Parts: sequence; structure tokens; C-alpha cells
Amino acid sequence: VRAALVPNVVMGILLSFGILYLFLLAANISEKCNRVPPLVNAIDFGPGTVRDRQHAVDYIKSSVAGFYVFGVRLTTGMVFKFMYACCVAVLGFLTRLAASSNEAGDLTSLF
Repeated sequence: VRAALVPNVVMGILLSFGILYLFLLAANISEKCNRVPPLVNAIDFGPGTVRDRQHAVDYIKSSVAGFYVFGVRLTTGMVFKFMYACCVAVLGFLTRLAASSNEAGDLTSLF
């Protein structure tokens, strides 16, 4: 019975890693948006445009561009915290599974 579940478990793991990778890419977009105001501020548009450039930089900063999930800006730190929580949950589940299925101490039947 357990050998039949292996393909499903492998597909679930691959899907989970794919979703986490997409979250990391989205968080990378938010991090890149933080670098736009200094970039615009460094560009020289010619004489007499310092004030207009400052207005553009202020507008970009106040827009707080990035990737949002349910109204919350997604950052790399949030993704890593989520990954950590998922790893703790999976390890806890596997520990409970190993303890409940093999009380004699033989873990070879799990794999």
C-alpha cells in the first residue's frame, strides 16, 4: 500500500518546491522595486530638472510597488519564515508518523 503512495508523495513534494520557488521569485520582484528610487535619483536629466526628479522619486517611494498577497507586500524574509514553518510542520508530521507506525523501533518499513 505504501509503495503505491510514493508517486503521489513525490509529486506533492515537487509541487511544494515549485510553489515556494514562485513565492521567492515574487519576493524578488518586491526587492527589486526597492532599488528603483535610488536608480532614478542617480540619472541626470539635464539642468533644471532636479526638482522634477525629486518629485518622481518621492512618487515612486510613496507608491510602495511590489508583489502583494492578500494586501500584504511579499518580501524575501516572509518567504523564508514561511519555508521554515513548513519544514518544522513536515518534520513534526514525519516524526509523529514514524513514532505511531513503528513502536518497536524498526523504521525500515517506512521507506
